[in-house]
Formats: sequence, structure tokens, C-alpha cells
Amino acid sequence: MRASADNGLKIVVVGGFGAGKTTLVRSVSEIRPLSTEETMTRAGESVDDVSAVRDKNATTVAFDFGRVTLDAHNVLYLFGAPGQERFWFLWDRLFAGALGAVVLVDTRRLDDSWYAIDRLERHGTPFVVARNDFGGPDFAPQAVRDALDLDPDVPLVHCDARLRSSSKRVLIALVEHAKHRYLHSRSRSYDGQVPVLDELNKELPR
Repeated sequence: MRASADNGLKIVVVGGFGAGKTTLVRSVSEIRPLSTEETMTRAGESVDDVSAVRDKNATTVAFDFGRVTLDAHNVLYLFGAPGQERFWFLWDRLFAGALGAVVLVDTRRLDDSWYAIDRLERHGTPFVVARNDFGGPDFAPQAVRDALDLDPDVPLVHCDARLRSSSKRVLIALVEHAKHRYLHSRSRSYDGQVPVLDELNKELPR
């Protein structure tokens, strides 16, 4: 990876089972994403709650990987994390070195998002919450914030993970939030990130 770019910037996409993480990575990646999806079987129904995702026939068992080239020097790497509880042990490793994270939520199943938000807050990783459009009730943003007990500074955006343009807007919101966090941090270790974030925000295709 280092041979193809000077700066590899990492973003992790997390959320509950069936929230659309693989779909988001696929929609925005410029390459055919590396996917670790496996076919779901009847045996898995006793392990994973599929009552709210009856049409789902495959699930991620490690992570999804995609790429977005920003310019000759900067490349964005996307990692989609598996949503089931038995794979949560992978999350901490995926968070390591990440510029930030997207928490993708299905408003019909907000409880599935609490663990992701808690882990990111514990890591101190900048994140945004993206409400994926599944055609269900359109809850008011403040209602979603209250249900998730979000900090007022955490951006909440609406998206359709199937659409490239919508997924890009989510990434742009995360970059802007991360830049704001780094600029207001007292840690000098973030100083080197700000110029890169400026370039990322400028080059990420709208």
C-alpha cells in the first residue's frame, strides 16, 4: 500500500448486524471491495437475530475493505467491521490508527448501535452517526440523538448507503468532524494530522 501513496488514511465503518456497512463500502470504493461475506444458513438463525433483516442472505465474518484515491499522495482506506457480537473482539484492532469512524444505524433497531458508540468513545476516536435509509419511519433527528444519548458535538447525518453520492457525504461529514476535533485538541500529536485533513476535505469528491 505504501508503494501507491504517501499517506494512507483509515476510516472504519461500524454498526449493528444488517445496518448496511458492506453496502456503504461497496458504494463508495473505487476498487472492487475485498469482502469476507459468507452465506447465512438456517443454523445461524439460532445465533444471529434475523427477525428484522429477513432478506439478508450473507454476512461479514472478518471485515470489508475498500479504497478511495484522493490525489497522487493521499489514499483513503475503508474498513467495514462485522456487526455480530461474536466478532466484536476484532473492533479494537480495526480502530487502531483510524482517522475516525462511521456508525451506521438502522432506526428500527437503534439498540444495536450502543456498543459501537460506547467503544468509540472509550477509544477517543472521532465518529459520526449515519442513519441509513431503510424506508421505515423517519424519526426526528433529536429523537435519534436522545435514543442514542449522543454528545451534542457528534454529527448525525442521513444517508442511503446504496448511493455513492450519499456515502461520500457521510465521509465528508466525518472528515470535517475529525478536523474540528484535532484542531481543538490540546495534544500536539494531532498537529501533523491537520494539513492532511485539509487536503482530504478538499480532494474527497463531492
